[in-house]
Amino acid sequence: MLAFLGRRVLIAIPTIILISIFVFGLQHLLPGDPVLAMAGEERDPAVLEALREKYRLNDPIPVQYATWIGNAMQGDLGTSLRTRQPVLELIGEKLPVTIQLAVMALLMAMLIGIPAGVISAYKKGTWIDWVANVTALSGLSVPNFWLGIMLILLVSVKLGWLPASGYSPFMDDPLTSIRNMLMPAFVLGTGLAGTLMRHTRSAMLGVLRSDYVRTARAKGLAERTVLVKHALRNALVPIVTIISLLFGELLAGAVLTEQIFTIPGFGKLVVDAVFNRDYAVVQGIVLCTGIAFIFMNIFADAAYRVLNPRMRDQ
Repeated sequence: MLAFLGRRVLIAIPTIILISIFVFGLQHLLPGDPVLAMAGEERDPAVLEALREKYRLNDPIPVQYATWIGNAMQGDLGTSLRTRQPVLELIGEKLPVTIQLAVMALLMAMLIGIPAGVISAYKKGTWIDWVANVTALSGLSVPNFWLGIMLILLVSVKLGWLPASGYSPFMDDPLTSIRNMLMPAFVLGTGLAGTLMRHTRSAMLGVLRSDYVRTARAKGLAERTVLVKHALRNALVPIVTIISLLFGELLAGAVLTEQIFTIPGFGKLVVDAVFNRDYAVVQGIVLCTGIAFIFMNIFADAAYRVLNPRMRDQ
């Protein structure tokens, strides 16, 4: 397994380099001058030129890239042009917030989507299957921003059950932190639950028609044992890959939900950085998100080999 992980990490290095080139190049094609955004009302040409020299914005683009990627490899992603904070420090402050939201959303999606998919496949063609499919399609179709606003109006404003916004660090007050995150996590998890339900149902339908499932039933095993031990375990193999990819998407896709519920995570940091032309922050966030995607894929491949012994010989 260690040799496999080592090979996968080596293969990932060229991909990370391509991502860094794409992120750096695309950022410099965008309109706007970061120095003007940073200077605010100050328009003295000498001051603006001094800022460009200070942040090496007058260097040729290849030189800027070489400097940036060289520093990034040493853990230095630059300094925010707006707050003057190191980018890595900013990411370190915001990332745990988004990770907490993503983990809660993914747990909700798994708790809803996987059992619903198993039951839907087992009860194929019945009204339970129909209800599960309609619910999954509804979850996939409803926009997050609309669902978030409706939940705030109903659960917070009318019923007063949960706070409409705000954030409390989990380590300071776990209960308040979970209460604050419940609605955003539900909004994010709704669409994911629909996706997991559909994939689980398809995988289970294929597995339930397999010879080994028929053999297990012929041996007189209890139906629950057949479903959980023989069918679900094999159906989970492709679902693990989907879950790992969904987690990567959650880290990048929580932008809108965090804005609606005013959660100070990656989303707010990204939006502020884009509007302020804060190149260093945007580059750092996108690079970290891309690397997170790659390592989630490596994790999925490793989990795939654990669940499917036939893959270990390939």
